[in-house]
Amino acid sequence: MEGYTVIPALLIGLINISEIQRDIFVGAMSLKYGLTSKLEVAVRVPYLSINEDLREREVFQGTPVDTLRESSGEGLGDVELSTRYQLTDGLGGWPYVIGGMRVKAPTGEGPYDVDQRVIRDSQGNPIGIELENRPTGSGFWAFEPGLSFIYPTDPAVLFGNMSYVWTLKEDQGFENGGTVDPGDIVRFGFGMGFAFNDRTSFSLGYDHSIIRKTTFEVNNDLFASNFDRIQIGSLSFGLSQRLTRSTSLSLTVSVGVTENAPNSEITLKLPISL
Repeated sequence: MEGYTVIPALLIGLINISEIQRDIFVGAMSLKYGLTSKLEVAVRVPYLSINEDLREREVFQGTPVDTLRESSGEGLGDVELSTRYQLTDGLGGWPYVIGGMRVKAPTGEGPYDVDQRVIRDSQGNPIGIELENRPTGSGFWAFEPGLSFIYPTDPAVLFGNMSYVWTLKEDQGFENGGTVDPGDIVRFGFGMGFAFNDRTSFSLGYDHSIIRKTTFEVNNDLFASNFDRIQIGSLSFGLSQRLTRSTSLSLTVSVGVTENAPNSEITLKLPISL
């Protein structure tokens, strides 16, 4: 799962060593329908369960003892609507080119929908914001146009994709920085697939996302220490097995190769053709 939290948990002027372990379980139901031989529409409804453990030293206390705090979140995620259209037929040595548009609706509980707690120093000055529960959605509308490329070449199939995620800004109140404009995202990926036989195939790919800085209408020191961009890259390995003429099973394992990427991600899919 790829994403970011708009509200940062920051401690200004304090070096605080902490370790976070976050487990995210996503169950999703997807439905795709071909309107024509080249045009397809789809809807995806996810359900998330998030568990997070934060181990840190007590703030402003000179103690060698670590404290462990737990938080969780569970519920409907952001529903996605998408459409794809095949632009070329792959003739004359050219790859298949597929154009697509994906729309993500803020149906999940966003960072500004959950309860917040202001972290204060010993003098009562606010130094950060902490979320009471883990959000299951982004809280913003997002639109993602993109292109995909497929080039068959014996014995492998080469593929690639690139897209741009545009997120609508929204007023979240003065205490949250006024109008919040989440950073847009540039995505690209590439890889190859091999067919061992008519039932089993293997794929190897790389995906990368560049997330731009989130901006706030109201200047606030709590939001000042954000990076201009975040790099998220992952290497994936996939295995697919056709079970019947209408059913197949695929397993994909992704390993993060950048600091901000998830350490590991396992995806299991069971596509069924009706």
